[in-house]
Amino acid sequence: MSKQKILLVDDEQDILDLLSYNLEKEGYEVYTAHNGLKGLEVARQVIPDMIVLDVMMPEMDGMEACKEIRDDERLKHVIVAFLTARNEDYSQIAGFDSGADDYIAKPIKTRVFISRVKALLRRNETVRPEAPKVEQAGIAIDKDRYVVFKEGQELTLPKKEFELLALLLSQPGRVFTRDFILTSVWGNDVIVGDRTIDVHIRKLREKLGDDHFKTIKGVGYKFEA
Repeated sequence: MSKQKILLVDDEQDILDLLSYNLEKEGYEVYTAHNGLKGLEVARQVIPDMIVLDVMMPEMDGMEACKEIRDDERLKHVIVAFLTARNEDYSQIAGFDSGADDYIAKPIKTRVFISRVKALLRRNETVRPEAPKVEQAGIAIDKDRYVVFKEGQELTLPKKEFELLALLLSQPGRVFTRDFILTSVWGNDVIVGDRTIDVHIRKLREKLGDDHFKTIKGVGYKFEA
């Protein structure tokens, strides 16, 4: 069985050395880069299973690099986690908007970091849509291509927005609790902020319209056809 490949992109060499050492001990094949531009170059060469991006970097920051990754057909399904000391809501929202799957906070605790990496990779293996195409109320999703169509117009959503939309569309009218959504889309082992679901629902409403996404106060969300 081939090793899973992880690309680390950070401008601090000591962080790259620490994380590379611990990931290699766990059996991963590790690649490194010192800025977003070099990270993109390496990513396009090796097509990793996961990319860990620092947010603040010279030449190209993590946010811009993440957007470039999501625009590349070969890389759009790669897991992307931001490595950052910035925990403000606006930073997380901007990160999710650019297509990130998760945040890993500095200062880094290696055991927590390794656990988060394993959880994200495990989640990526298990979250795979069953039916290739689903259509409800003029909104269609192609799960093989990770593409959404609204009234025939093609849209590309960040990975977690897509997976949340696919979950809601899978059973129109059903109320999905917040806990069920977090488990289904982000996984049990992945820690995300309380506002994560709300941010993703807001972005879906902005892109696909407000009519179909209903908030059930204190419970969760549903899609109404």
